[in-house]
Amino acid sequence: MSSPPHWFPNLSDVSSTVNKNISESIPSSLNSSVTRRRRFTNKLQQASFSPISSPISDDFPQTCETLILQLDRGFAGGVLSFGEMKTGERVANVALAGLTLAPLVMKVDPNVNVILTACLTVFVGCYRSVKPTPPTETMSNEHAMRFPLVGSAMLLSLFLLFKFLSKDLVNAVLTCYFFVLGIVALSTLTLRATLLPAIKRFLPDAWNKNIIEWRFPYFRSLEVEFTRSQIVAAIPGTFFCAWYASKKHWLANNILGLAFCIQGIEMLSLGSFKTGAILLGGLFIYDIFWVFFTPVMVSVAKSFDAPIKLLFPTADVKRPFSMLGLGDIVIPGIFVALALRFDVSRGKEPQYFKSAFLGYGVGLVLTIIVMNWFQAAQPALLYIVPAVIGFLAAHVLWNGEVKPLMEFDESAAAVEAAAAKDETDAKLSKKF
Repeated sequence: MSSPPHWFPNLSDVSSTVNKNISESIPSSLNSSVTRRRRFTNKLQQASFSPISSPISDDFPQTCETLILQLDRGFAGGVLSFGEMKTGERVANVALAGLTLAPLVMKVDPNVNVILTACLTVFVGCYRSVKPTPPTETMSNEHAMRFPLVGSAMLLSLFLLFKFLSKDLVNAVLTCYFFVLGIVALSTLTLRATLLPAIKRFLPDAWNKNIIEWRFPYFRSLEVEFTRSQIVAAIPGTFFCAWYASKKHWLANNILGLAFCIQGIEMLSLGSFKTGAILLGGLFIYDIFWVFFTPVMVSVAKSFDAPIKLLFPTADVKRPFSMLGLGDIVIPGIFVALALRFDVSRGKEPQYFKSAFLGYGVGLVLTIIVMNWFQAAQPALLYIVPAVIGFLAAHVLWNGEVKPLMEFDESAAAVEAAAAKDETDAKLSKKF
């Protein structure tokens, strides 16, 4: 036990001060439930602010500040179930890893593999997207409207490149691009949460704190910031991506693809359900047009030798792999993740998340059924989009909560959170 700093007041005074601040500093607009607020405050009193159970450490004020800030940011309802959420995420991670490796040692039905892998990926990405603070950058309605047009231009460009240039040349350039992107994705997804915290203790402080800025040659406006510790943590990802580039094994492809999917669902925010409906509706039409009315989508998917799709081994020699595009996971996934964050923002059980997630699973099952019935490629969003939006809409209408759902806006919540943080910082500076 470390001795209290010279400025540190009596522990009982600190307990009273912090608990008073907690009671006063929760904005009613972010957390209106008095009962939930009192229950959380009592839990803090019992677990953290007892003079007998809690030794004083030098970082005690920082701990107090963190707890108050979490409450100020409207995350009190989520804090109570945060441990359960992390447990569910860990179980899903283990199941996803086992399912990814299973075809190496046993026969797995590709249809079942597609459904379970996609659903587990969405589940993990959604739970990782829940943060103490709302996302600072969200998609606007204008961006959502443009997205299908931009996607169509990119898809058609790739089709023309494969048609008029050597496939090997195009794939070689794309491999270099995804080699770098894969290192970043793997380092961010796995190493930042596991390896980096462990190796920091054995590296000099300068390696952990000093930030290196590197500017791209000929593009001086583009820069990347990193530390030496992050470089060390990225070494395993570099070796893995080198294995993918040299062998193009389906397992390496899938691991990179899953990393991209989870990162995309975690980091991308639609901002509001209105924006999400616009995006999903536009891509619903986009998917139907490019799959049913042109050979472009299927041709690019078969020619594109990069981790933009997941590969599932089959027993058919003529068709060794079933495929699922990453967009069929990420696009509906960010909408489902928005439903989860909506539930968390209100401090309630994830009821609307369950509806949207169930809709995603049903839409995916319908895709597999129709694909096997007609023995032809299907635009997955044709079935997933109506199922996700339909299940969520039916649940909201049943509960009579259309208005709060349509008024939910994460960009506005970010502004409120920033204001609440500034107010709390001012209070803490006065108290400590």
